[in-house]
Amino acid sequence: MTARREDLAITVVAVLAAVLPLLVPEPRTWWLFGLAVLSSAPVYWRRDAPILTCVLVGTATSVMVLWEKPLLPLGPLVCLYTIAAQSTRAQRLAVIPATVVFVTVSLIVPHEKAETYRYVAVAYVAAYALGTGARARRAQAAELEERERRLASEREAAAAEERTRIARDVHDIVTHSVGLMVVQAEAGPVALKSDPARGEAAFDTIGEIGRSALVQLRGLLGTLRAGEERPERPGLDALPELIARIGRAGVRVELASLGDARPVSPEVDVAAYRIVQEALTNVLRHSGARAVLVRLAWADALRLEISDDGDGTRGQDGGHGLAGMRERALASGGTFSAGQRPGGFTVSAELPVGG
Repeated sequence: MTARREDLAITVVAVLAAVLPLLVPEPRTWWLFGLAVLSSAPVYWRRDAPILTCVLVGTATSVMVLWEKPLLPLGPLVCLYTIAAQSTRAQRLAVIPATVVFVTVSLIVPHEKAETYRYVAVAYVAAYALGTGARARRAQAAELEERERRLASEREAAAAEERTRIARDVHDIVTHSVGLMVVQAEAGPVALKSDPARGEAAFDTIGEIGRSALVQLRGLLGTLRAGEERPERPGLDALPELIARIGRAGVRVELASLGDARPVSPEVDVAAYRIVQEALTNVLRHSGARAVLVRLAWADALRLEISDDGDGTRGQDGGHGLAGMRERALASGGTFSAGQRPGGFTVSAELPVGG
């Protein structure tokens, strides 16, 4: 049932409650019927003009009771309920004293009994209380709806962030592992001719890298299934193993740490490792460098610096490597920069410390 149909049904009931008592035991004078209709029919427009409707209905009811008392002043009660339920605070404050005046006049002038005072007071207080309760329930429902919308938005943002994280991790794992495998696969056949043992080691390294990548990808993609925990992700403690792996690919990498190491959050720990990993992968694939210095400087922040002696030009603008490193640094609350320098290419990132 629409709001207007509800209003029409309420109006019909209010009119009947005001008019029917005037028909028994015998019909009253015509102008009393007019007052009865005026005290009830306007409730149909109470949503559009609540104050005007309340004044009109209340005045008609107060005049009518001087000659004829309605069974129940339904029109004024409906208007009071509507104002309590839907009107502004200013409108409610304005109607309360006006209602008290109308009701008092309607009781004092006809010299009503004390019992009538109690009966009318309870009816009006109940109507206002019911309207106040309806307004409170509507406000609570709106608050719950807003909270649900906010939670849905937060869940959607968290899901988008998780998808981005997984995409970054997949990119880092695949590009790093495939890059090393390509280098080893290209070097293996050449090494077999001059140094068979070294050539076999190259192919063993390919298998090791491939198995490691599969394990990482399997664990990472497992997070997409409900009920599976997020796998442990590599951090700063895994840098020596990463550097050793790059060294076996033919690039000399030196790790230097300056200052006392400080606690970092899990996000910063993973971001630092992935930035170094991606930077070393780019060195291996693009720069033609033979030596790289990875420097960790601990102070109020952790400063990472990966510098190589290559030309720093081949392929640096392709793919998502630099963009991914920048995103990781910014997502962790840090900064990122990369560019050529005399004699090589340098990647720098500054990440916050403190767990």
